[in-house]
Amino acid sequence: MKQTILIVEDDKMIRELISVYLTKAGYEVKEAEDGEAAKEAFLTYHPCLIILDLMLPKLSGEEFCMWVREQERNEVSIIMLSAKVRTVDKINGLKLGADDYLTKPFDGDELVAHVEAVLRRPGHFCQKLTFDGLCIKPRKGEVILYDNQVHLTKYEFNLLYYLMENPNIVLSREQLIDQLYPNTDKTILDRTIDAHIKKLREKIEDNPATPLRIQTVRGMGYKFVQ
Repeated sequence: MKQTILIVEDDKMIRELISVYLTKAGYEVKEAEDGEAAKEAFLTYHPCLIILDLMLPKLSGEEFCMWVREQERNEVSIIMLSAKVRTVDKINGLKLGADDYLTKPFDGDELVAHVEAVLRRPGHFCQKLTFDGLCIKPRKGEVILYDNQVHLTKYEFNLLYYLMENPNIVLSREQLIDQLYPNTDKTILDRTIDAHIKKLREKIEDNPATPLRIQTVRGMGYKFVQ
């Protein structure tokens, strides 16, 4: 899956410009036009990195930055992009929890270079997979659905991670057995995988009216639909 970047910027033209550059660079891009919308987008998409304007309506960039750091201290990177050019503004931004600070006007290629540099830093590389409010963190062994933690067994967790690592690809029950039960001498039946899938769906399919994240492909296996 692509790494997700959230652009928080009230100027539509600037948002679209940044989006074009980041999409071209291979990132999944989400947008928010004010601080309150940014909160909702953060909880829905669990971005790896946020590009954050400071002068926002409804909730300032500084307030949003502090809120993010209360949610995920070290698991999301923040680049502040602001018309505030004074040294004191840059220092305050970094003290609030930003990983980098760029001033407007900016060059798109330079912004992408800063994004790549921040994501390469030790401790800041995005170690999670996200899609439509569902976030799995393999290093922590955590699964978040919107802003609620989901408690999975070891097999359910490994199954979900393998499916999300291979979105839109049909995985046979044999492949899933090999992934979940490597080097075992026991005979694992197909219905064991079916049981894991059933339990997993009960925990992550939050809305019966929406399409299943994990879909059955009759006669073939299962796939995680992105």
